[in-house]
Amino acid sequence: MRQGYRVPQKKSVLLTAPGLVIGAVAFGAAGGWTASDMLASWNASGGSGQSCRIKGNISIDTGERIFHVPGQKYYAQTKISPQYGERWFCTEFEAWAAGWRKSKS
Repeated sequence: MRQGYRVPQKKSVLLTAPGLVIGAVAFGAAGGWTASDMLASWNASGGSGQSCRIKGNISIDTGERIFHVPGQKYYAQTKISPQYGERWFCTEFEAWAAGWRKSKS
């Protein structure tokens, strides 16, 4: 007799005030989303209504997660490759909260 396989369901809670996201939490079994994943998804869908121009880049040499803002020395040369976990951020706080550090130059 074969046991049934149950697909874990992810649940999420999004706390909002008019026009403002206060916090996002997602939870689920085995590999659930993090709060930063939810925020990235929300931002990618246009939830904030602003242009997301901060580049979240992962160092090939060290694996360090570094973000670049417009006007920084290497901003123009920095390319984003989502297939490697790199992504765009809308605010420096969002990048910092997701565990990325600001480029030193």
